[in-house]
Amino acid sequence: MCETALSTHDLSAGYGRNVVISGVEITAERGKILTLIGPNGSGKSTIIKTLCRELSPIGGTVFIGKNDLKNLSGNELAKTVSLLLTGRVRTEYMRCLDVVETGRYPYTDRLGILSEHDRAKVAEAIKEVDIEDIIYRDFEKISDGQRQRVLLAGAICREPDVLILDEPTTFLDIKYKLELMSILKKLAYEKKTTIIMSLHELDLAQRISDTILCIKGDRPDLIGTPDEIFSNGYIEELYGVKNGSFCESFGSPELESIKDVPDVFVIGGGGKGIPVYRHLQRMRVSFAAGIIHENDIEFPVASALASELITEKAFEAVSQESYEKALKLMKKCSSVICAAERFGAMNERCHMLLEEAGKVGLLRKEY
Repeated sequence: MCETALSTHDLSAGYGRNVVISGVEITAERGKILTLIGPNGSGKSTIIKTLCRELSPIGGTVFIGKNDLKNLSGNELAKTVSLLLTGRVRTEYMRCLDVVETGRYPYTDRLGILSEHDRAKVAEAIKEVDIEDIIYRDFEKISDGQRQRVLLAGAICREPDVLILDEPTTFLDIKYKLELMSILKKLAYEKKTTIIMSLHELDLAQRISDTILCIKGDRPDLIGTPDEIFSNGYIEELYGVKNGSFCESFGSPELESIKDVPDVFVIGGGGKGIPVYRHLQRMRVSFAAGIIHENDIEFPVASALASELITEKAFEAVSQESYEKALKLMKKCSSVICAAERFGAMNERCHMLLEEAGKVGLLRKEY
């Protein structure tokens, strides 16, 4: 049975007497990653700040292990829970090494003098996040991605049971986002650190989380595994998506399709049609696509963007019926683009479509 590192009971959080969100029930297990998602202003950051006593609960209780959060001393809390907030930290003149070393202050005496053991933990954290090359640089003169890693090193050298992060990928490019996610996954798996964070990037939440808590309105709406959350159109409902759609398979949004009578027919398959579909959407050209198997990697994108889509069941050879539907639709279009690079036994009739498009003069290389 998994050990509970942090939990809440009927938590209400907000500012002053103004309740932003209520009825929060969290059970964060040791060595697992819990991610909060939801629309802007739904209360994710408010919950995050309340879990680490940046804000006082308006109602209910936060437990660190079996201890009521309000009964922990500041030093006890600092040793148990580390917090990494989004805002840019401003320092006077501090080297990156100095910033990391502040993470060990809860373990030092009143003078803040680090022991050899403290310095070893600092060095370990610096290596963990790969910032050896910048530790003597001015913290104010490094990139946002580097700052985030420096602050993370300061948080993890404290050896917390729980690491709490509020939108940690804000300001980061894709390289640093992926590096940060890898570090967090390693902390959870190898050091059994409990990770609680809020994210806007749904694709990252889908890939890294063990559990996802969805916030909507002024209450939690649903909690579950990524497979449970990213299914049955729930994400579109959670965020109130009206213009466009959300691809649950890829964890990414797609713009609204052009629903006019299709002008172009795209022969796709194997993922090669995806850039063509998106190009036509950007050009505001309505298009049809086919014949796409339901288990094809490009099926979700074709479904989202094509005004009409001819499909075939997964693992089945393209049938004569599907071919005839596609052929009839294709001949109504003004042009045909073939995105597929090769055809096998399962989609031989797609090759027949290509040959027919060439015969009737509809085939063109690009739009």
